[in-house]
Amino acid sequence: MADSNFIDYVKFCSRSGAGGAGSVHFRREKHVPKGGPDGGDGGRGGHIIVRGNAQHWTLLHLKYKKHVIAESGRGGEGGRRTGAEGKDVYLDVPLGTIAKDAETGEKRFEITEDGQEVILTLGGRGGLGNDHFKTATNQAPHFAQTGEAGIEEWIILELKLLADVGLVGFPNAGKSTLLASISAARPEIGDYPFTTLVPNLGVVSYRNDQSFVMADIPGIIEGAAEGRGLGIRFLRHIERNSILLFMIPADATSIEEQYRILLGELEKYNPELLDKKRILAISKADMLDAELMKEMAQEIPKDIPYIFISAVSQYNLDKLKDLVWQAIHA
Repeated sequence: MADSNFIDYVKFCSRSGAGGAGSVHFRREKHVPKGGPDGGDGGRGGHIIVRGNAQHWTLLHLKYKKHVIAESGRGGEGGRRTGAEGKDVYLDVPLGTIAKDAETGEKRFEITEDGQEVILTLGGRGGLGNDHFKTATNQAPHFAQTGEAGIEEWIILELKLLADVGLVGFPNAGKSTLLASISAARPEIGDYPFTTLVPNLGVVSYRNDQSFVMADIPGIIEGAAEGRGLGIRFLRHIERNSILLFMIPADATSIEEQYRILLGELEKYNPELLDKKRILAISKADMLDAELMKEMAQEIPKDIPYIFISAVSQYNLDKLKDLVWQAIHA
C-alpha cells in the first residue's frame, strides 16, 4: 500500500433530498361537472446510503468528496399520480468502516459485510396531495402538504482494518519482514525507524488451502497514546484484530520491559485490547544459539505463549503459523 493511497478517515457534509410537495388538483372531465380532489403525493427525497464493498481497502475515493448531495423528490400531479422519488446516493466503503456524527462523535453504525447497506442520511418524506384531505364536510380541499425538508449533517467515516492477526511492536522489530516472508504482501522494508507509515494487509497461506489475514501496524513507541511518534492514528486498526502478535527483536535490551511498554500503550488507548489473545514472537533469532535462547526465555513473561523466529532464515515460521492458527480457532 502506498502511503498516499491509504486513507482511513474522511469527513464530509451529507445532505439528503427534500420530499416533493403534494398536489392540489381537481378532476376535470367531460360529463363530470363536479369532479372531486385527485391531487397526488410528492415523491420521497433521495437517501444517502453507505454500502459495504469487499473490493475496497481504503477511503481514498471519498477523500475529496466534501459534499454528498441527494436529489429531491418531484411534486405530485393530478389523477392521484405520485411524484418521482429523488435518486439515492450510494457510498461504497471497505469492510470495517464506522460512521460517526461529526458534531457529537456518536457512533451510528459499522459496515462488516459485503453488500451490507445502511441509510446514513434519510431523505425527506413527500407531502400528501389534497386527495387525502377530502371529508364529508370538506369535499373540495384547496390545500396539500409541502414535502419534508432534507437533512444536512457532517459525518465522519473511519476505517478499522479487519484482520485475524495484528502485528504489534516497536519500530524495526521485523514486522514488515515477517509479513513479506509469509504472505504475498510487499510492505516497505528498511533499516530505519518508522519504515511502515501505513497499515499493510497480507493473506497468509496455511495447510489444506486454508488462510488467515495478517495486518502490519506502524510501529508503536512509548508515549504513543499521548501522541509521540505516529501517535494513536493507527492504533484503531488493532481493535479489529482477533489475535495480537507481539514482536520484539532478540537484540532488545529487555524483552520483558518492551513487552510491558507495548501493553501499557494499548491499555491507555483502549483497555479492552488487553482482553484479546496474545502471542509473543522473538524476532531475529538467527543470531542466537540454543543455549542463548534458553537463557533469554527466563525473562519472558509467563502469561503469554512465545516462540523464537527469524523471517530471514525462515526459522520456526511454520510453527508460528500453527500457533496463530490454533489461537484463532481456539
